[in-house]
Amino acid sequence: MTAELLASIPSPSQGVWHLGPFPLRAYALCIIAGIVLAAWLTEKRFVARGGAPGDVLDIAVWAVPFGIVGGRLYHVITTPEPYWGENGDPVRALYIWEGGLGIWGAIALGAVGAWIACRRRGIPLPVFADALAPGLLVAQAVGRLGNWFNQELFGAPTDLPWGLEIDPQFRPAGYEQFATFHPTFLYELLWNLAAAALVVWADRRFQLSHGRAFALYVAAYCLGRGWIETLRIDTAERFFGVRLNVFTAVVVGLAAVAYLVWQRGRPREQLTRGAEAAARAGEDDPEPTGSTRARPEDGPREQT
Repeated sequence: MTAELLASIPSPSQGVWHLGPFPLRAYALCIIAGIVLAAWLTEKRFVARGGAPGDVLDIAVWAVPFGIVGGRLYHVITTPEPYWGENGDPVRALYIWEGGLGIWGAIALGAVGAWIACRRRGIPLPVFADALAPGLLVAQAVGRLGNWFNQELFGAPTDLPWGLEIDPQFRPAGYEQFATFHPTFLYELLWNLAAAALVVWADRRFQLSHGRAFALYVAAYCLGRGWIETLRIDTAERFFGVRLNVFTAVVVGLAAVAYLVWQRGRPREQLTRGAEAAARAGEDDPEPTGSTRARPEDGPREQT
């Protein structure tokens, strides 16, 4: 027994800390940390594509709230038992801190928020989506740590050396006798980071554009999520006898591959907002002392 415990992954003893009357929840901290990392990575990629600095933050102000609402709506709709089933509590649908944000809903409604912000700023949504893709995968990877703290969404029982220890009160009915389970949070975390590296490499190698980097993200994520979803034992809605998230991963993943093929060969877009902003900043800067920059009225300047 000692050898088995030493070879397993322990779950955190707590996921909430209290600062006076204020609860500090690990799940929320993981989500926030993921958003910050995604915004930072997206800003770097967006500016490198010719976008103006600061645009990403302005878009995030719209996209993040929309995404959180969409993610919660998808979770509540596809997992209705805790809220609308027998002994369910509809008010708990508002308890986001307990976990439960469906990525499909978050992407769908988050895209609506991003589209609104991009339209207001004159930015093509596919350009922003391509810049966002790797950062979004990193955010999802960090967010999965919240599931670890909450001891939720784990897989079937396993005796593998990396089995995840789950406290008895968190084990589903029928699995009380098992101590270790597949750490699906870790599988998805590692898959997302690998997919992020793939998107970055492919984007540089093939100069992806017109939403193809984002489509590659979707295809790669769906491939891993479809497999990981088959390991999970939490309650889920089924479609034609298959877990709904598996079905969704297959359909969305195939659509992403079709988009990649459809848009192949298109040259990368050239954004001018960033270049124009840099040019305006250069015009406003005073000429530094000793500068050799020529002005039209000065005529040719001798090289020194």
